[in-house]
Order: sequence, then structure tokens, then C-alpha cells
Amino acid sequence: MRWLVLSVALLWTQPALSQGVFSENWSPICTIGTQSDEGCDAIRAREILNADQAPWRAIGRINFASRDRRSHCTGVLVADRLVLTAAHCLYNAPRKRWIPPSSIRFAAGYQRGEAAAVSDVNEYRMHSEQGAGGAFDDRAELDWAVLELTEPIGQTVGYLPLATEITSSAFVAGYPGLRPHVLSRTLACAPRLHEGGIILSLCPVMMGDSGAPLLVDTLTGPQVAAILSRVGATPEGITALFLSVEAFDLVP
Repeated sequence: MRWLVLSVALLWTQPALSQGVFSENWSPICTIGTQSDEGCDAIRAREILNADQAPWRAIGRINFASRDRRSHCTGVLVADRLVLTAAHCLYNAPRKRWIPPSSIRFAAGYQRGEAAAVSDVNEYRMHSEQGAGGAFDDRAELDWAVLELTEPIGQTVGYLPLATEITSSAFVAGYPGLRPHVLSRTLACAPRLHEGGIILSLCPVMMGDSGAPLLVDTLTGPQVAAILSRVGATPEGITALFLSVEAFDLVP
């Protein structure tokens, strides 16, 4: 386990690579690692979900746009106005600055150019140690963010509850860079708990999936157990690092 954590960490020194844009140029997971081809085939084989239907429409794309850049991550509604995602999604690494809330939009239930609901972002909050001096801190336990939407779209599209436990049948639903315009889910990604709220799993995820929820099935529907922070191609396959929702501060 220690070797796995160290080897993956070497591939996670560039947090912005977990963001996805509408281009194959942002698919380095398909060109590195000894089993990268198999990993990308597994991403393409993910089940496409009906994003405009409950409960999947609580998941959406977090879109960023400027004159010289367009990119996206994945986020999930957990309240009327609150969306969980990864903090690095909000950092513009080339310009070394945080993306202002006014440049971010959340498209719930996004599918092929349409969305069940769209909202601007009023503000976002992160760990108190994240963003000190305007820089991104790449410690995994700090890689979380809570977006506060201007519109309570969770009232219409619904939102997902937080999980109280993590099971071996956990899976991910998000918008990978290879298929950025459809919501798709993985098969079971058996999680392995690590210290500090970190969860590791072999799972077919990639750039664009960042911020996507690790979901567990319950009798009442899927619940959010963790958020995807980063990925790395290892000899075992695509290894994903998740941050437990217990690390998130949902209270302003």
C-alpha cells in the first residue's frame, strides 16, 4: 500500500491536470502508464446515464469560461444551493490564481448541450489553509470546495444525501474528458480507506471527472461518500484518490 501511495503521488504533482476541457489534448491518462490503453477503454465503456432524470440530475458540470480558456469539472448537489467539488478545479494553474465565482456556472443534469437547471455561483469556500497567499496547496486533505449557488436549483432537480458508510460496491458518476458531454458511471470501484479521510481505488476515471461523487447505493437511492480529487496511471491501472465528505465544511 505504501509503495502504491508513493508511486501515485509522483503522478499527481500537477493538480490542474485533473481538470478536463473539450479536447483529446487533455487526456494524458491515455498516454501514460503501462495499462493506459486498457484504462481508456474502460472509461469509454462506462454506462451513460439519463442525466435529466432523478437522481442523476443532481450531478452536473462545473463550467469555467474566459477569453482564452474553457474547462470543466464535475460537481454534485447536496442541498438546495450547495455543490461539492474539488478545490483544484477552481484554481487557474497557468495564471496562478483562483477563478472568481462570477466565472463559474453549475449545469445540473447536463447532457449533450442541455441541462436540467443552471445557476451562477455566488461564492465558494474551502479549507481554511487552502489558498494561503493566493497559491494552491496540493495536500490531498485540502482539496475540497463547496460552491454556494445563486439559485436554489436543488429544490427542483433534487440533491443527494451524504453517506454514513462506504461499501465495496461504491461507484463514480461524472463527465470524463473523453466523453465530456454525457454523464456516465463506472462499475464498482472497491474503495480502500487510508488515513486522513483519503480513499484510494482502482477506478476508470480521468480529467473532467474531478469533483465527481463516489456514490454508494442504498435502499433510498445513491448517497455521496466522497469526492474525486485526482488520478494517476499506475502499473495496476488507473488509481483514483477520493476525499471523504467528512472533510467538507458544509456550514458557513
